Order: sequence, then C-alpha cells, then structure tokens
Amino acid sequence: MLQKRGQSLDSVVNFDIADNVVIPRISGRLIHPASGRSYHKVNNPPKAPMKDDVTGEALIQRADDTEETGAKRLVQFHKQTQPVIEYYRSRGILHSINADQGFQKVYNDISKALNGGKKQ
Repeated sequence: MLQKRGQSLDSVVNFDIADNVVIPRISGRLIHPASGRSYHKVNNPPKAPMKDDVTGEALIQRADDTEETGAKRLVQFHKQTQPVIEYYRSRGILHSINADQGFQKVYNDISKALNGGKKQ
C-alpha cells in the first residue's frame, strides 16, 4: 500500500508490556454501551459502582474481557506478532516502548522514538 503511494515506512512502535500487567487491564474494563465511554475497575473507576458518570446508566463488562479469555488472546497475539516485530527489528525501524508507565512517560517515549530516537 505504501509503495503504491510512493511512501516508505521509517518507524514502527511496539508497546512492550508484560502479560501479567495486561490481563488485569483487560479484565477490569467497563463500558457505557450508548456512548462508548470506558472505565476501569481499578485504574479509572466510575463514581458510582457500575454506573456511567454522565448518565447514571448501567455499565457493562464485555463477555470476552475475562482473565481466561485475555490469556488465550495474548498467546495468539504473541504467536502472530513476534515474527512481525522481528521483521521490523531486522530492518532497524522498530521502537519498543515500555507501556507499563504513566501516560505522559509513554507519550514522551513515543515522541522521542518518532523524532529521531534510537531504534532497537
């Protein structure tokens, strides 16, 4: 697709985070179906349990946002993405970012990587 447009890919960002950190993030997600607003049981809880902060309507947790399903999805994710990660690493354009940091630190690391930072 990029070749057709006369463009090249010069940077790829990989968000690197341990499975034991991702699974609780997945299994704690809560959604307000009407608006798509998202909450998290621990990291961003609603003001009232299981209620949207704006409307007071019920929040849901997706049926596939469980620890068991998350663990299964991560096995597939690693299996499918590791070859892609290695491909971009071998081309010298991969930037692995520690995603187990605060938002601002992750943002700063991404900005640094995409603005001439060291490639992995």
